[in-house]
Amino acid sequence: MHIWVDADACPVVIKDILFRAAARTGRPLTLVANQFLRTPASPLIRMIQVPGGFDEADKYIAAHVAAGDLVITADIPLAADVVARDAHALSPRGELYGKENIRELLDMRNFMDTLRSTGVETGGPAAFSAADGKAFANRLDRLLRRHGR
Repeated sequence: MHIWVDADACPVVIKDILFRAAARTGRPLTLVANQFLRTPASPLIRMIQVPGGFDEADKYIAAHVAAGDLVITADIPLAADVVARDAHALSPRGELYGKENIRELLDMRNFMDTLRSTGVETGGPAAFSAADGKAFANRLDRLLRRHGR
């Protein structure tokens, strides 16, 4: 299981959890972003810098993910693409995207996008919290154990 990270907006605490998980489990970890990101020196961890532009990191991940891989992303359309390819998708808040919930999440995302485009004030997500980081770490550990080498 290769771990891919949609890294442009991924919180630092989540990246740190992923760095430790890669070292602990021996799984390859690739961060994909529009900007250079510093990563620990490790043969398991690499950083891919894609050109600036809308969804370039998402496009790169979608083109390279394989069935059984894990993608860390808050981007619902990318998660839907990943799930359609029989890979796993996990949000930085610990929400697992799967065939049973991705359609509903995508529909809600599109509905909220429509509301925002018509001028309706919808607010944004709550600030990332320590509880979110803990939920992510717990879900990641369960996934990695379930899909052992």
